[in-house]
Amino acid sequence: MPHPEARATTGKRYNAGIQRARGLLEIASGMFDSSLATESWKAAEGVLQTDTPIGNALKLTLTPKPNDPKGIRLGFTTGGFAAISGVAEGEFSLAWVNPSVLLTMAYRGRGMFAKKLPLRALAVFPSYDVMGFSVRESTGITSLEQIKKDRYPLKVSIRRADKAARKEDSTAFTVAEVLRAAGFTLEDIRRWGGEIHPTMRPTDPARRQGIENGTVDAVFDEGIKSWSGTALENGFRFLPIEGKVLKHMAALGYRAARMTKAEFPGIKEELPTLDFSGWPMIVRADLRDDVAHAICETMERRRDLIPTDNYKPLDLAQLCADDEEAPYDVPLHRGAERFYREKGYLK
Repeated sequence: MPHPEARATTGKRYNAGIQRARGLLEIASGMFDSSLATESWKAAEGVLQTDTPIGNALKLTLTPKPNDPKGIRLGFTTGGFAAISGVAEGEFSLAWVNPSVLLTMAYRGRGMFAKKLPLRALAVFPSYDVMGFSVRESTGITSLEQIKKDRYPLKVSIRRADKAARKEDSTAFTVAEVLRAAGFTLEDIRRWGGEIHPTMRPTDPARRQGIENGTVDAVFDEGIKSWSGTALENGFRFLPIEGKVLKHMAALGYRAARMTKAEFPGIKEELPTLDFSGWPMIVRADLRDDVAHAICETMERRRDLIPTDNYKPLDLAQLCADDEEAPYDVPLHRGAERFYREKGYLK
């Protein structure tokens, strides 16, 4: 017989501490759609984009009661190299980063990672992207190596260009490594009389204006679908990533990709470049199997609430598919693999 006071309520109830923690999570999520948010139309993607000053870097820790022998501590973060190292060092349980090659480098001990880290993929969310190295056709440049040969004073639009960014930001690291493999640096471009035009993001209006009014004659970046159309419409060409540059990047863990006419209708010919796809969720290899399994269960239950980068409903089978949008070269965590196989998502 239920306690008399229990009859006054319906449904289920969390204990008081969980109520507060759960409530704060819901409030934090809801803040992204509060009156602080702004919306702008993104013509390149044909979508209405929401921006907010709330921010996009997350550090969240859920801790059990003190001295609880069965308690589970969970820590979540977003970010790049530091977030991945935080998982490897046990500071966080899970990091959600971009792109997949960051996990590959960490697993293999390449690039920013001096040694192999004990990491696994929990899921890889779809996000198709490639790196783009474009220059205005009027420069006469047709290869990265020619930039060095001619010591061309390019006016380059790029994300963060400071040296510190190369240790913190995946895009800055990638650009720096590509240019280094081609035999020059951003600092060289400055010495040759060129200019560096930093932007906050690929969709920065200042970049579009620079491409259109001529103050920019090169763009080195990802997020390519947001700016490639404008570049192609204004007389830019994309440079191939091949030869020694591609060999160097492949040794780090990058996959080769192609810019096709199907994806980029304005290009005159298809050309090789670097893949920059995938948003991997990263965990330590020794994360408890039941915890990894439970996280995947939760993603399945909340699939309608989790935003996606490809504007499609979340497809759990794609999280383990290793396809063009969600590539990975690192083993799945055992608990995640068991979940995907039990549900029929992984054959």
